Amino acid sequence: MSNPLIFVAIFGFGLCIGSFLNVCISRLPAGDSIVYPGSRCPRCATPIRFYDNIPVLSWIWLRGKCRSCRMPIAFRYPVIELLSGAFAVCTVLKFGLSLSALIYFLFIAVLLVVTFIDIDHQIIPNEITLPGIPIFFAATLLLPYIGYKDALIGILAGGGSLYLVGLGYYLATGIEGMGGGDVKLLAMIGALIGWQGVLFTVFVASITGTLVGGTMMMAAEKNMKFAVPFGPFLSVGAVLHVFFGHALIDWYMFGIRPF
Repeated sequence: MSNPLIFVAIFGFGLCIGSFLNVCISRLPAGDSIVYPGSRCPRCATPIRFYDNIPVLSWIWLRGKCRSCRMPIAFRYPVIELLSGAFAVCTVLKFGLSLSALIYFLFIAVLLVVTFIDIDHQIIPNEITLPGIPIFFAATLLLPYIGYKDALIGILAGGGSLYLVGLGYYLATGIEGMGGGDVKLLAMIGALIGWQGVLFTVFVASITGTLVGGTMMMAAEKNMKFAVPFGPFLSVGAVLHVFFGHALIDWYMFGIRPF
């Protein structure tokens, strides 16, 4: 794929998916339809014209403001679109122009939605994870990198491990330390990347969660009861496994150079 226009098209496709992800992030927590009505200003609810709904470019052209009410539109909207576009290109670079690349890109897109909803509301909607578990499990039948047995163990290990951690923390402290959304999220992650991916994801999430959460608590002068959403860290671990997990595991286990 030496033709750069292919990657321009892939990036544009990712941008468009990112625009839809913004709709999901905004509407799913409120229980609103992600299909109807069409895109509208989050402030004044004015429908957005098609030429004002071009990913990233419209935000720049309108200087980050609604054409109707002139209220600011969050910078995060084009950021999510750019992230989606970048991940679309990265998955094709990693897996080629293939069905595997599409599956992993859609997986990452779902994790982007989960991440920003969890940051905003500290919830992970069942509408995402519960259907995601069987869908991504079925997707492993189309992937050459993981068998259905590993995926099934991944579901059980993912959901079961966090459930036991949360139960142990509750028995020890009387405080819920792990939400049910995190349990179902890790089960969904395990459905696509298997039990090895679950171990990798939990390891990375634990380290990054401790570092970031500890820093946030110190900055906010909070105690250990300060709530930090864990979903974003699980998502980061899962995405890293998609791109680097197998190479890093081989390096750790067998001394094979990862890059």
